[in-house]
Formats: sequence, structure tokens, C-alpha cells
Amino acid sequence: MNRSTIAALDIGSSKVCCVIAHVMRDKRLKIVGYGYNASQGIKNGIITDINQATLSVCNTVEDAEQMANERIDGVILNISGDKTTSKIRNASINLRKNKPINETDINKVLEKGLYKINVENNELIHCQPMNYRIDNGEELKDPMNIYGEELSMNILLGMYPSILYKNLSMVVEESHLDIDNKVLSAYASGMSCLVEDEKEYGATIVDIGGGVTSIATFKNGFPVAFSSLPVGGINITKDIVIGLNTSFAHAEDLKNRHGCAFMVSHDEYESLDVYPMGEEDDSSIRQIHRSDLIRIIGPRVTEIFEMVSRKLALHGLANQKNHRVVLTGGCSQLPGINQVAGVVLDKQVRLGNPRNIPNIPEALNNPTFSTVLGLLSFATGNAERKPKKVINRPAGETGKLSKIFNWLRQNS
Repeated sequence: MNRSTIAALDIGSSKVCCVIAHVMRDKRLKIVGYGYNASQGIKNGIITDINQATLSVCNTVEDAEQMANERIDGVILNISGDKTTSKIRNASINLRKNKPINETDINKVLEKGLYKINVENNELIHCQPMNYRIDNGEELKDPMNIYGEELSMNILLGMYPSILYKNLSMVVEESHLDIDNKVLSAYASGMSCLVEDEKEYGATIVDIGGGVTSIATFKNGFPVAFSSLPVGGINITKDIVIGLNTSFAHAEDLKNRHGCAFMVSHDEYESLDVYPMGEEDDSSIRQIHRSDLIRIIGPRVTEIFEMVSRKLALHGLANQKNHRVVLTGGCSQLPGINQVAGVVLDKQVRLGNPRNIPNIPEALNNPTFSTVLGLLSFATGNAERKPKKVINRPAGETGKLSKIFNWLRQNS
């Protein structure tokens, strides 16, 4: 791929999107082509049909290439799905008491942290240094020139099950593309939507997609936790299908045109037309109140944020009211969703649009495309280092000697 050209590919549960951009000399991005189509063969971010998913990718990439009038050979790929996880690895070194911390000390603790990482049957997507501590004190972003006895650091590992990654990579390979880099969806969305102060002082991006809600928490300018939920906008649509006995396409239309996350008084009087499933002609139309639709949507939206709240609690953020939450993704456009999030999470919540790339085409200037645009931002601003050695085996399995001891215990 031409050094001045990068391409981002977002393979999601509801859509596949490809964006091609030129990287200018000052590292600014200029988008020159894009394409997007409905997803096929993908559910909850997981590949369920290789051939259909490959066709979706090929058609989308071809649209972007035609607009850009150039071919691409490789892509920056998003990794999504409810199986994404994160883990923190710690490393520490002893310091010379009579000398302040210098660059050699920082490199030494980093090298120690990046040595021989066991990903436990996962593909390692991210390996991000988070913060430093001196003598187990407060978190520091830069420990240079400070005296101490011990320097420690945390490294955030972002992972995705190896078997699921193989299916995803096969789709890309079958589309005759190389994977130049890979990024967790929520990380990319954070790069796209968060302002620098939010990333610095603490914020969580919640990307509510079609089948998956991806979550990433940032602090000190870097992500500090990744997680995901197996729910999204498609679940709301399915609830409408069941509740109103209508088709998926009509339920999606009702959600997008008339849906809301909470009810107000006049919703009891506004009427909507509903086509019963399998009877989509004007003679079979029945009418409901808009309040009936909202009574279906509201509980699912509340449930999603209750699940988000539990994830935040796992990362110690449940009681931090000054911690901000930013919503993005296609489902974040549901009216009233930020108000419901604010009540359930008990935090300040705002809606996040792509903002960190100049002159975004009007068709892409939408929360639906936060991830794919964030992939481009990641490509130009990323400085992650890969570990020296990656081990891929179940936790607790340390080699042949361990197997012998386990056998002896089981047979004694």
C-alpha cells in the first residue's frame, strides 16, 4: 500500500464500512473514498458465514476504491464482538537510590513488562503502557528525574479469542487484503470522539452498535480498560418485532422514525401505523399509540446501561461521579438515550460525533462511522510497542514440568 494512503475497514454487525484516506506531510488526513453496505454473515461482531461476510467486504471495498480511483492492498481492521477482554500486566525494577530516574530506567521497566506475555488462547490486539508508580505511590504519567527505590508500571493488554480472530482474518484474506494493523472498536471510537481533556482526566466511550456495545475507558491520554456487551440496536429492533408482531424491516423503521428512550405525555395521543408480520398491505394496517412503541424500547435501553454500569463497577468507576461517559455508535442517535444513560449511570453523559479528522464528508459525519474514522486516527497517532515474546496457552499451564505435577496429583 502506498505510504501516503491508508485504508480503514470496519466489519460490524449491521454494516461494513471502508474509508480510504491520504496522509499529508503534516500528518493531516484527507478522505478520498468511502463505501458502506449492510452486513451479511456477521452476528454480534462474530463471523457466522465466511462467504457472505467476504462478499460484504468485497462490495464495500470496491465502492471505496472506485470513489478514490485507486486500489488498496491492506487495511487497518476493527476488532469487535462481545468476547473482547482486557488485562493489566505489572512490571517493576529496583532503582539506584542516589540517582534520579532516567530514560534507561524507563526503558528497562518497559522491556520487562513487554517480555513473555501469555495471552491465554487470545490474539493480542493491544499492548499499551498505562502509568508509572514510584514506591507504590500515586500514578505518574512521566517519572523522569524523580528519586525512588522502585519503579513500576502497568501495561494494558487488549485481547480477542484466537479462534474468532482466525475467522475474521480469513474474511479479509479472502477479500485479497492484508491486515496492516488491528484495533479494538471502542479504542478507535475513543480516538474519534473524545477530546484531549476527556482522554487525559478520565472518560469512558460507550459505542452502541448493531449487535455489540463496545466500551473503553481512557485516562492520562491512553486507554486503561476494554470490555464489551452482547447487546445493541438490533436487540431493540427484535423486541419491537415481538412486541408489535411486525417484520424486522418495519420494526427498524418504527425505531428510527418514531422511537425514543423515554416517554412524555403527548406520546399517549400520537398514533402510528403498524403492518402485521406477513401482511404488508394497506388493508392490514393497525394503529398503535407511540407510547406503546416506547414502552418496548425503554426497558431495553435501561437494561443496556445497567449492564454498562456493572462493567464500570468492575473497573472501579461506579462511584466516580466526575467520570464522564460519551455515547456513540448508530444506536446513540435514539432520542433521549443520553438522558436515560445519565440517570442509570449517575454520571455526566454526552453524545459523541466523529470530530478529530478535518473536513469529514457529510455522509460520514455521523456516530455510525465513529469507529472507522477512529481507525484512521489510530494509524497516524499510534506508538504501541509489541511484546518480545507472546505465549498462547491456557492460564496456569506453564510447560511440561507443570503437566507432570498435575498428572501426579490426579493419580496419587
